[in-house]
This record gives sequence, structure tokens and C-alpha cells, in this order.
Amino acid sequence: MPGMTTLTARALNRSTLARQLLLERQPLGVEEAVRRVVALQAQQPASPYVALWNRVADFRADDLDAVLARFRVVRSTLMRITLHAVHVDDYAAFRAAVEPTVRGARLRDPRFRAAGLTEGDADDLLPELLERAEVAGDARELGEWLRARTRIEAGSAPTAWRMLRQYAPLWHAPVAGAPWSYVSGAGQRFVAADRAHRPELRDPEAVAAGLRVLVRRYLEGFGPASVADMAQFGLVQQKRVRAALGEDFEEFTAPDGKTVLYDVPGGVRPAGDVPAPPRLLAMWDSVLLAYADRGRVLPSEYRKQVTRVNGDVLPTVLADGYVAGVWRTAPDGTGVEVGAFRPLPPEVWEALEAEARGLRRLLTGREAAAYRRYDHWWVKGLPVVEGRVFG
Repeated sequence: MPGMTTLTARALNRSTLARQLLLERQPLGVEEAVRRVVALQAQQPASPYVALWNRVADFRADDLDAVLARFRVVRSTLMRITLHAVHVDDYAAFRAAVEPTVRGARLRDPRFRAAGLTEGDADDLLPELLERAEVAGDARELGEWLRARTRIEAGSAPTAWRMLRQYAPLWHAPVAGAPWSYVSGAGQRFVAADRAHRPELRDPEAVAAGLRVLVRRYLEGFGPASVADMAQFGLVQQKRVRAALGEDFEEFTAPDGKTVLYDVPGGVRPAGDVPAPPRLLAMWDSVLLAYADRGRVLPSEYRKQVTRVNGDVLPTVLADGYVAGVWRTAPDGTGVEVGAFRPLPPEVWEALEAEARGLRRLLTGREAAAYRRYDHWWVKGLPVVEGRVFG
């Protein structure tokens, strides 16, 4: 566009990788690393750990355990109504920013109403729920509290509780003995967000201010990006994003020559020819989900293979900065299996072997078969043209 610098597709790719600490592992503490990458997808307990292992030099899983135990990094329902791990100082703004989306998706869900509950009921219950959850409780205990408090039918209680807990400002609490600090399913534990970091959900000004924070933080970690990208990241309306944009952002033209990209002043934007080392990314890694145009990292020809119809986003292989395959723990437990969608040079396979051995060390003693429940996608067939198992 007139007067604007046009950024190439590879320049955008390298900007993403640099800000997401994927061009070079950085010597950072866990808290600072989470701040830098803004938000880690956390649907599966192993994923934040694998994500940080890819990004932090000499990463130790125990270090993430420690900040989760102290609630310096918190896991909660946030952007795109999915679980994210974020720095506690970002939590209140991020949760306020996505309030309209989360409220609509959970408190207006027909299944919530079918239990005999309304939005007004949820608003009335929330202060009592947060008081009850000052001490962490598991899903069964808090679900029974909801049933006793509302007298809803037993058959409707689990769904009603799930909707309410995903709406409420609750954090997932670590579970003693769990290999990844917290668990999925019935054993989950929840605690109320502490009062210093509790969002104002019913204050329109707080919601608007939260979105302004989220937009800036997103651009710091994922920019340059379009309004559509920002809206996709938070699952918020584009008109809300436009209203949240300040006047101090830099503007560029996307590779299509039409779309405006925004960025924070002085944002890191490496040249497109900067080398990008191979990486073995976690399931649902944020770099694959943070944009409306996922081609920034995920080539369109592989998107359906990596992002399955039910929303599963498989563990992926990056080569030269782009998704080039998938990985899993080997079925016989002997190592990490890497499958490439295209032939890879010998030097890339050599680097992937080193990555796989490091990943194997991370998984050993924690959950050597991480993501095993998703192996059915391999059984059903993937367009792998080359494969190796690294022990």
C-alpha cells in the first residue's frame, strides 16, 4: 500500500519464530519466557513443557512445576475458549478481554440453559463459587457444591459445572504426583484466581482495557499481524480489535499487497533469509493457531493433515521455519518417531536426531508416551514420505 513497507512471507515467518524464541533457544527463566511468548496452549498437560523445551536453553521441567505451584504462571480458560498457560500478571487483562466471547459460549450454551440455569443465575453464583474455591477443590467436590446450591438434576450437573467453571475466573491447581503438575479429566483441581489478579468481568471499561492489553501483548509475541489475525488469536470480533488498536503502532503491507499489518514500535523483524533450525513442536503449539492466515508457519497443503477435523493439532516438525511433518513417541517406547511430508536434506535429519534425543530426555521420567492417545491419526494414515525413529 502507498507509503508502507511490504513484508515478504518469509520475513513474517522469521518474525514469528524470533518472537516465539524458535530461532534460537534463549537463556531465560521460565517466568520471563512465558511473558515473552505471551501464551502457551495447554489443553494437554505435557504441551507447555514441550513448548518451553523448544524455546528455553537448558530448560528443566521442574522449573515450570515450581512457577505453576506458586501460581506465577497460571492455567485457565482464555483465548479461543481453550486452556492456556500465561504469566499471572497477564491473566486479568487477558480474561477480561475475552469476556464477551466466553460468556456467550458458556452461559448462553443451550446445555447450560437446559440444566435450568441462566446467565443471571451464574452471576449470582459466581461470588459464592469463588469464595468456595479459595481452597482448591477437585471437579467432583465443586460439581457437588453446584448441584447442592442449585438443586439441578443429577444428569445435567456435570455439563452445567463444566460450563460454569470454564466461565468463572478459576485456575487449574497442580495435582500432587502428576507428571506434568496438573491433569486432564476427572482428577482436575481448581482454585479461585487470587484477588490481586481477578478480572472485572461485568465492567465494560475493564473489558475494553483488557483487550487493549491483549492486542499489544499479542503483537509483541506474534506480530506483525492483521486485524483478522488478532481477532483469531482471541476469538473476538474484528470491530472490537479495531477499537482497541492505538495510534502508536507501526503499519506494514502484507505479502498480498492489500492487507495492513500492525506491529509494536521496534518489534524484532529478522530478514527472511535468517536460518531457522529444525524443531519438534508440541501439540497445539501457539505458532500454528495464532493467526487467521496459518500459512505463516503451516503450509496450506499440510493443514488438513496437521489440523484434524475435530480440532486436534498434531505435534509437528519444523524445517526451515515451516511445518514439514509430524512426530510421536514410538509405539514400542524406544524413542521418538519423526515423519516428514517431503524429503529432507541429510543435515536436517541430523539436527532432528539431536532434537529427538533431547525431547526423549524431557519425556523420560515424566510421561514417555506423551500424546499416545492421538496415535490413531497415524494409524489412519498420514502423507509421510520419509520417516526415522530416534532412540
